[in-house]
Amino acid sequence: MTRGRLRVYVGAAPGVGKTYAMLSEGRRARERGKDVVVGLVEDHGRRHTAALLDGLEVIPRKRLAHGSAELDVEAVVARAPKVALIDELAHTNAPGSANAKRWQDVDVILDAGIDVVSTVDIEHLESVSDVAQAITGMPQPETVPDEVVRRADQVELVDMAPEALRRRLAHGDVYAAGEVDAALSNYFRVGNLTALRELALLWVAGKVDDQLGRYRAEHGIAGTWEARERVVVALTGGPEGDTLVRRAARIAARNTGADLLAVHVTPAAGTPGADPPGLARLRILVESLGGSYHHVVGEDIPRALLDFARGVNATQLVLGASRRGRFAQVMSRGVGVTATALSGSIDVHMVTHEEASRGRPQWSPARTALPPNRRLAGWVMAVAGIPALSAMLLPVEDDLAPSSEMLLLLFAVVGVALTGGMWPALTAAVGASLLLNLFFTPPVGLFAIADPENILALIVFILVAAAVSVIVDIAARRTREAARAGAEAELLSTLAGHVLRGEAAVPSLLARMRETFGLVSVTLLERHAEPAPDDLAEPGRWRIVATSGGPPATCPAAADTAVVIDPQLVLTARGRLSDAADRRVLEAFAAEAAVALRHERLEREAELARPLAEADRMRTALLAAVSHDLRTPLASAKAAVESLADTGMPWTEQDRAELLESAQESLAKLERLVINLLDMSRLQAGVLGVELQPTSLADVLPGAVDDLAQSRGRVEAAIGSGVPDVLADPALLERVLVNLMSNAVRYSPQGEKVLVTASRYASHVEVRVVDRGPGIPREAYEQVFLPFQRLGDRDNHSGVGLGLALSRGLAEAMGGVLVPDETPGGGLTMILRLGVAA
Repeated sequence: MTRGRLRVYVGAAPGVGKTYAMLSEGRRARERGKDVVVGLVEDHGRRHTAALLDGLEVIPRKRLAHGSAELDVEAVVARAPKVALIDELAHTNAPGSANAKRWQDVDVILDAGIDVVSTVDIEHLESVSDVAQAITGMPQPETVPDEVVRRADQVELVDMAPEALRRRLAHGDVYAAGEVDAALSNYFRVGNLTALRELALLWVAGKVDDQLGRYRAEHGIAGTWEARERVVVALTGGPEGDTLVRRAARIAARNTGADLLAVHVTPAAGTPGADPPGLARLRILVESLGGSYHHVVGEDIPRALLDFARGVNATQLVLGASRRGRFAQVMSRGVGVTATALSGSIDVHMVTHEEASRGRPQWSPARTALPPNRRLAGWVMAVAGIPALSAMLLPVEDDLAPSSEMLLLLFAVVGVALTGGMWPALTAAVGASLLLNLFFTPPVGLFAIADPENILALIVFILVAAAVSVIVDIAARRTREAARAGAEAELLSTLAGHVLRGEAAVPSLLARMRETFGLVSVTLLERHAEPAPDDLAEPGRWRIVATSGGPPATCPAAADTAVVIDPQLVLTARGRLSDAADRRVLEAFAAEAAVALRHERLEREAELARPLAEADRMRTALLAAVSHDLRTPLASAKAAVESLADTGMPWTEQDRAELLESAQESLAKLERLVINLLDMSRLQAGVLGVELQPTSLADVLPGAVDDLAQSRGRVEAAIGSGVPDVLADPALLERVLVNLMSNAVRYSPQGEKVLVTASRYASHVEVRVVDRGPGIPREAYEQVFLPFQRLGDRDNHSGVGLGLALSRGLAEAMGGVLVPDETPGGGLTMILRLGVAA
């Protein structure tokens, strides 16, 4: 079955109209003849949004055991429409639902082949939720992984100017009239909305950029599309690197949203002047400036640079002025001039620096490998130089001994060997021996030798020339091999650095491999069927684990290069055939990809095992804590009852009353402890019964204060008459307030009262329980919600430490949030945030 397509409307802020846009798209799809249903829509009482539901089929929500209503996934799948409209992708489902998050419900519906249109606010994306909280001051407990939205087939931004959105609020189109003033003065300030808008634009731009890269790769587009500025700076590892990186960063900074990429090219013949420690330092500098560092291998440095720049759709290339001397620049154009001539639509910046034109710091043996220009020069010397030297020796033949002429020609042959290698040298040796025989050895003018010593001399001449040429050629080959090994070692060192920095995820490794070797696509395949003799050519027997680049290979036979990791895993590459030298590095990448894949799977297995370990830890802690805390009130109640049952003791009425009161208090404490333990177990199992209904805090709070018994006089409530009803379970809300107030009383100094206030903020009511105790450090805020512990409290008679843990669980079961905050002047404030009842 073909998986459904996902379309997501990303809102820059609440109220910009993402749900309206989703419903409008649903109505347009229905008019085009598609079968459209509304899986779930939250109109929040907005009349314009609610009006769009008219005429659309709405799937009834699924009622859970505790009264909550959630998306009915089974009903949507059974109805099997073409398109389902499902609002609020980041929503957290109520306890008892099949999935914890709504985006997981959507994933199930997509797997059923149903297209889904959904919505999400930018502040609910995991990667930016902390930034949004810092901007607005409002934490976002409901988030959705960025990858879920990035995988969507279509992502559309719903945006609005801050002033227009504030006018919409003022007209009552977003919130009720009683909430508008608080919203405009808090969350919906112009600065907040502007920052959220920029955050949304940048995130959606990144998504669009990913789509553009995939399109270019799939269609083989190599030209630059200047949709977004990308600045590539070429690094050699030389001392000018800092200047180039900072200049490139300034160029990128002039264009909002521009990317900075640094690249180092390692040619097969080695990199003159490359300094591995210097490159490592430059990588840190690039990443500190917000850029990314890349490493590629190429035979031709200018073409490799331009291939990389075109591959990342770069618009500008920054190069340093040549460090070669003036004579070397006259003899060869160099990287900068060549890259500029071949750059096409890419702008090239030549940056001068202090090292320009100073020449290379030292001559490197790695440069003695024989490139084509040296081989050509060797052939010219062999074909033209040897005859020319012979012609120069003919006029002075009578003044020179035959041995001197032979040594001069031998010197020329050695020069040819040093310049052009073995084959030009052998040709020169044969030609020189023939010329010696013809012009300088009696009888002159004939290919004949009269003196036997001259025969020996000519044989030695040819052998020496051949030996020198072979040695020079072997040295050149070894130099090239050493340079290649050095390039491979540098590449593997970079790979190891990425692994150590935590970039060893499978997609990251495949992307690095594709960049390094200039491939079209790199794919990791896993066999999902029993091995067969010809299954390398059967796509149905292979599953794509991860891929990078253009169209992936669906089986090993469809790739240009395949590296078998084990019987189940094969790394494939498309784009060019790899030679034997490349395979060593490919195998290293393949092995690292297999390790990364196994590591990811082990992490997933550890995630599955973590709840079991947590349950076991909690069970152990429960036994350790309850062994004392259950025994203490039980022992007190038992002692009181046994004393009353002892008929031999002359108890007065006052004594009996005290014993009865002691037994009653101990049994009440025991009852609260047992109820808390049972409720905690129900919360963890997701079976706690919750009946949400409009609840007045003014009605619940007095009962909670009465439950505090001896601490009743230490609580001061200040709830105004304008606080609306909240959507909550009255019994559970009362117990949450009792736990919070008893905890505050326990830690407040004697004589200090605990203050309980309530006020409305946007669509929520915040209940604050304020104490003046010692407080806790901010880094320990989350630890106070761990069950079976009492932070900094060594009093073993004060309970098992379930109060705050249970309170947070009950608050979340009612759709609320419980967070700690610092009391101004010292102490701790617990903030209970609940939704306003409709």
